[in-house]
Amino acid sequence: MSAGWNTIESDAGVFTYLLENLGVKDVQFEELISLDPEFLQQRGPVYGVIFLFKYPVGKQAQETPVDGTLDYDAAESRFFAAQTIQNACGTQALLSVLLNKDESIDIGPKLREFKDFTGAFPADLRGEALSNSELIRDVHNSFARASPFADEAHRLATEEDDVYHFVAYTEMGGKLYELDGLQPAPILHGSCSFEEFPGKVIPVLQRRIERYPPQEIRFNLVAMVRDLRIRAREVGDQDWLYQEEQKRNAWQWENALRRHNFVGFIGELGKGVVRAKLVGAETAYAEWVNEAKRATSTSLTERRKAEGGGMSETEEKDEVDAVTE
Repeated sequence: MSAGWNTIESDAGVFTYLLENLGVKDVQFEELISLDPEFLQQRGPVYGVIFLFKYPVGKQAQETPVDGTLDYDAAESRFFAAQTIQNACGTQALLSVLLNKDESIDIGPKLREFKDFTGAFPADLRGEALSNSELIRDVHNSFARASPFADEAHRLATEEDDVYHFVAYTEMGGKLYELDGLQPAPILHGSCSFEEFPGKVIPVLQRRIERYPPQEIRFNLVAMVRDLRIRAREVGDQDWLYQEEQKRNAWQWENALRRHNFVGFIGELGKGVVRAKLVGAETAYAEWVNEAKRATSTSLTERRKAEGGGMSETEEKDEVDAVTE
């Protein structure tokens, strides 16, 4: 097993530019805020969806899926890779859809070469090839958040940990499949044409979510669709095109921020503020504290008056001291 894969977020902007950096053309991701087939259909053509959910750590694995049936023939005839390393499941889910839609999507020369190279491999070797791909790993890691703290990415999860997992759903050969690298084969959910996919995948997702307790809301769903700027240009909708361009600009800005660790900057900024406050006299620090207490006292008094109550001077002093300690 390979190492060195960092955690990435389930985010439409991250996924869109991750695939773009791998050489994929005219594809983007859209976050789905509703399990509504019409809402999904409006973003079509829809190549697939990526579902993030809390993984039940410690639960005994079942030999057969709760919903659907394992299709071992599809594991050989389609691109299906076993997950062999932690933290790669997000990118693996994207590629599970993408590399099965290469007849309608320009996946670029690098991913084309990867698919051709792994075409005759069984699922476990495809997973190893994916995990050991420097190109895919480096692009994946370029979207991980910078962290100044200890990396526990390779610590084994316990039942107390919140562990999340990505799976993909897509149409292949007139059938609806669930592609999960932790399963031995794709899971078949019945017949489905490309046009029927938005309407047929939603009930499958609803059944999956219903298996969780009612209070569990930690899910995320994004759809892989054709670049919406293309449709906007085709219909001549300049307002829509402008909105999509602004969305792309926001995604690029957010992705740039993810690459930076701001802890050091914030620390230096705090030290700079302290130095500025202490310039001028030996009593500057005490004056600074007293100024903060006076401001707090004024704020508390105004709040109490607005609430229709009052405080004695002693009570007010005690509360101010408690706040400013």
